[in-house]
Amino acid sequence: MDVPTDISEFRYLPAQAEAIGVRPPAAERIGFTLSGGRTLSALRFGDGDPRVVLLHGAGLNAHTWDTTILRLGVPALAIDLAGHGDSSWRDDVDYSARTLAADIAEALPHWSHAPVVLVGQSLGGLTAAALASAHPELVRDVIVVDITPGIDASGPAALREFFRVSDFADRDELVERALAFGLGGSREDTERGVFFNSRIREDGRVEWKHHFAHLAARVFAEPQGGSAAPGAVLSTDGWDDLAGVSAPLTLVRATRGYVTSADADDYRRRLPRADLVEIDATHNVQETAPDVLADLIRSRVNDGM
Repeated sequence: MDVPTDISEFRYLPAQAEAIGVRPPAAERIGFTLSGGRTLSALRFGDGDPRVVLLHGAGLNAHTWDTTILRLGVPALAIDLAGHGDSSWRDDVDYSARTLAADIAEALPHWSHAPVVLVGQSLGGLTAAALASAHPELVRDVIVVDITPGIDASGPAALREFFRVSDFADRDELVERALAFGLGGSREDTERGVFFNSRIREDGRVEWKHHFAHLAARVFAEPQGGSAAPGAVLSTDGWDDLAGVSAPLTLVRATRGYVTSADADDYRRRLPRADLVEIDATHNVQETAPDVLADLIRSRVNDGM
């Protein structure tokens, strides 16, 4: 007897919503063909124009925001950055924040017709700053989650080490590695994240779905001599982008994440007008403290009502 099985990428949403006592919103995957022919893919939640746009970190994908969006309860758009999820890989392997921001700047006016609250975690945070600085007309508030351009090198070094292994016997092995590095929430959440972020090869082994797993040493390179390696995530340009943000700006520091107290002090010194909020969470705040992060985002949404 054949048993019907929901194989859609949104099959986890009803159970996630039930667990936190909310109704699951309408959800769909959308895509936009960029001028160069690549595709930028995103997840749209709720009805009407998105009021919040969310950008994930390096090596993640749009589904990392699922629980935060459920708790948020407003129309939202979670974008797969280039080289991640269902978005196209870049032939030039340039995944720096300004390059990623250019893709979003091209697509966002087709997906939203009003300025949005822009939230970015890690690489997504640097990308959010680059987008808001270059295109202030697209955003009305910016939240950068657990990243500054000057973070201690131990954070990127940990990611380099994490992605050093990119070939696994099965998804359980990958889940164990993610948990060991403190990159997931609960085991159930981590298993769900691994499912969305990996694929099974023809030989039966499992590999990461995103391009970063093949480029970790390069994209997580530490700036040398004041300049970044081509395509690297960290760049001193990020400070210029943050300084150029005219919208209200908030840095979320995860107390068990990558932004140290010294990094936060540097941020305050460079950007005295910006807010700083500390949340008890690991680097992937959207997975380990989604309720607190959703409350913060909702407060920014309500500020503009």
